[in-house]
Amino acid sequence: MTFVQLEYIVALDTYRHFAHAANHCFVTQPTLSMQIQKLEESLGVVLFDRAKQPIMPTEIGSEIIAQARKILGERDMVEQIIQQKKGVLAGEVKLGIIPTLAPYLLPLFLHQFVLNYPHVKLHINELTTENIVTQLRDGRLDVGILVTPLNEVDLKEWPMFYEEMVAYVSTINKAYQKSYVLTSDIDPNKLWLLEEGHCFRAQIMNLCELRRGSKDGINFEYEAGSVETLRRMVDVSDGITILPELATLDMPETQLDHLRYFKHPAPVREVSLITHRTYLKTKIIEVLKQQILDCIPPKLLKNKKRLVVPIEQV
Repeated sequence: MTFVQLEYIVALDTYRHFAHAANHCFVTQPTLSMQIQKLEESLGVVLFDRAKQPIMPTEIGSEIIAQARKILGERDMVEQIIQQKKGVLAGEVKLGIIPTLAPYLLPLFLHQFVLNYPHVKLHINELTTENIVTQLRDGRLDVGILVTPLNEVDLKEWPMFYEEMVAYVSTINKAYQKSYVLTSDIDPNKLWLLEEGHCFRAQIMNLCELRRGSKDGINFEYEAGSVETLRRMVDVSDGITILPELATLDMPETQLDHLRYFKHPAPVREVSLITHRTYLKTKIIEVLKQQILDCIPPKLLKNKKRLVVPIEQV
């Protein structure tokens, strides 16, 4: 049994496809297949059911693969200890970030992080919360940047800051005449929402006390895929939407005039780093968190944990 063989079975379990796993490991498919077969022969067990599509681990294979992930994690921890003693932070970090944070948060810290830590290679994917959680659990991601709390026992949350939720209002909407808004000022028939799968959608529905499947004339026929689409739809209609605070930072004056803040206490969303509880590269997490905090506008850092809107639909 070798580290390479363990890496191969973890990759095959992750991708459930020989060719994709081989590409990930930078080897040919026959090489990966042969090494896995050799491991199975040495252990005297079958790790994968090759008759299924996609390929699935056997019952004992699942147990061995889980142990392989732990062994590889401990190996990486040994390397990290050595690097820290040498004063070098290095390695690969697979990071997932939700779409309502990615276009606003990444430009703030990414360039400076790369300059400060040239030996750390970041692999970044824009994913929904559900996909980030799934990939953290199966080892395809190391860390996620998303909205919490998730209350998942196998995941560890590292809260960073609190981001206000802000109304963006059409000039012909009644709420435009107000200095501050209440949730009761929001007409659900004119509320633009993100499509299903975005945690920010669920937060807006919770904030406005909407119910999934409501038949009260609420029009969900068009659901946007991005925050920018929501804003543009409000610009051309008698509508209203809710934006995350980071999305408002670079707005021109003409758009800032459409913003209406909620009365105190303003609703906020908690932005956190999240890892699997077994993730061992804590030093990288610490420096990533600090780099993000160093680049966040001071106003956001002053936001308090007041009215954190839940993610799960209630």
